[in-house]
Amino acid sequence: MRHRSASPYEEQIGFSRAIRVGTRILVSGSAPIGPDGKTVRGGVAEQAKRCFAILTEAIETLGGTAADVVRTRIYLVRAGDADVVGRMHAEAFRDARPAATMVVVAGLLDSAWLIEAEAEAEIGVRPEP
Repeated sequence: MRHRSASPYEEQIGFSRAIRVGTRILVSGSAPIGPDGKTVRGGVAEQAKRCFAILTEAIETLGGTAADVVRTRIYLVRAGDADVVGRMHAEAFRDARPAATMVVVAGLLDSAWLIEAEAEAEIGVRPEP
């Protein structure tokens, strides 16, 4: 099963927003693109919230929930945004407490993007506490 979002890059580059294989859902790097296909304006908090919403929406469309997330990767263009994005991540994935990576990169495809994020979920398999 595959899921598409409003990103114009999916068609242009030839990828799926998310793919479900068995109980596993893999969500591609998701930038702060709104339902209208345009970059969400505002600060990193607004952009992070949108990225995490895209991840969650893709997972839910393919039969999972945010609580099924087992791994996230976050790419930032400014190291100083880590605390804000970390709080947004905790808000979005607090119940899952996934393995997570946050790195600073030289840039993303669109210079207006401050963040991009990806996720992996495993449906019905809860990690040990």
